[in-house]
Amino acid sequence: MGKNVWRDEDDWPLARAKSTKYFLHSAGKANSASGDGTLSVTGPERERDDSFLYDPANPVPTIGGPLCCDPAHLKPGPYDQKAAEERPDVLVYTTDAFTKDTEVTGPVSLDLYASTSAVDTDFTAKLMDVWPNGFAQNLTEGILRLRYRDSQETPQPAKPGQIYHLAVDVWATSNVFLAGHRLRLEISSSNFPRFDRNLNTGEEQATSTRMVKATNTIYHDAQHPSALILPVVPD
Repeated sequence: MGKNVWRDEDDWPLARAKSTKYFLHSAGKANSASGDGTLSVTGPERERDDSFLYDPANPVPTIGGPLCCDPAHLKPGPYDQKAAEERPDVLVYTTDAFTKDTEVTGPVSLDLYASTSAVDTDFTAKLMDVWPNGFAQNLTEGILRLRYRDSQETPQPAKPGQIYHLAVDVWATSNVFLAGHRLRLEISSSNFPRFDRNLNTGEEQATSTRMVKATNTIYHDAQHPSALILPVVPD
């Protein structure tokens, strides 16, 4: 993607890809694309955290992506994410424009420091390619349910207000960010209906309809260096 060409490789992940951290930055107002969230390879120092209110009754809608099997209701593929990025419950972090073509090929992850006011919630991540004309193209995405942060087999409720160090699997991509394009990360707590909403109660959602709102906070200072981890392929 980006250059729109096919290329064969002999291994996966690519041995020559260099794991590169893009750190989250803001002055505490990364909410929506009009906020002050940025991404850079420079580590954070003293910075304010970012918070948003996640309401399960008003989840962030799924807009395209790696979907399957029901195109009549949910169309798959790349779509402009502007509608989601206008919401205050979506944190947006963006790099400066690339000065040269930059390839990212392989697994993507998010090293995240976060807390919640609830006993359970979700954290979502979406990798974007922002074109010079503003088109915000989705590339890959992932989600972590907080109570499964340590084990898929043994869920553990969260302690409200406690900061957790989390690893969010953002799956994989292969994209060339062309010169003039920007790399963007969206963080929120829902991507519905692709992923089931977390009702934030810790109860079994198959039998419970009770919902609570959650104030979710992302930390990105020297003690909590949240970062998007990308496999960057050298020239």
